[in-house]
Amino acid sequence: MLSLTNLKVKVGEKVIINNVNFNFEKGKVYALMGPNGSGKSTLALTIMGHPQYQIENGKIEMEGVEINNLSADKRAQLGLFLSFQTPIAVSGVNVFQLLRLALSGKKDPLEIKKEIEKYASVLKIPNELINRSLNEGASGGEKKKLEVLQAAVLEPKFLIFDEVDTGVDVDAMKVIAQFIKKHKKDKTYLLITHYNRILRYIKPDKVLIMIDGEIVKVGDYKLAYQIEKKGYEKLCI
Repeated sequence: MLSLTNLKVKVGEKVIINNVNFNFEKGKVYALMGPNGSGKSTLALTIMGHPQYQIENGKIEMEGVEINNLSADKRAQLGLFLSFQTPIAVSGVNVFQLLRLALSGKKDPLEIKKEIEKYASVLKIPNELINRSLNEGASGGEKKKLEVLQAAVLEPKFLIFDEVDTGVDVDAMKVIAQFIKKHKKDKTYLLITHYNRILRYIKPDKVLIMIDGEIVKVGDYKLAYQIEKKGYEKLCI
């Protein structure tokens, strides 16, 4: 699905990501963990094409096509999706209006509306929240659910959720995890997290540990529990 080859990323003169190699396969869920400042969000933003992060060396390929020089919107059209750590409020625009604009010419507005209503029901998002300005007055968990809903309607192939469990209560986390498990066919999920809270409800196929801009350890879901018990330093350094 998506591969990183000898990836080296800089911000200004500082190297943040250094010689990362990994192949993400279709239909699997990956967790990316690591200490603060280890490069997790930088990797996500680089994959998505944020202009602040410059690829010094290596390449990113999506289904065999190199995307190093593509803008973020072009990458989105190829099937990439990135959630925000802290979703912003958009005054005067509700989720239907946002998705209608994003999918103009691709999906009929009535189809979009029906899909929003269907996924909102599954994710237990109140109608009032769907109809008001995006994220205005929403709790942390509601904002994260709305992002999952947007991803479901947009139907990307490679989905990155950066700290999807931050500010989310247990009930919301269970709903999000169940939704991801049910909708992972032909998709690839990368969940970036500091803790294994959400990983208790959705067992990733692989856990990647990043320290100082490098992937230093890869294991199955049990690796997340080992990290919780022993910490990054004892297991990975």
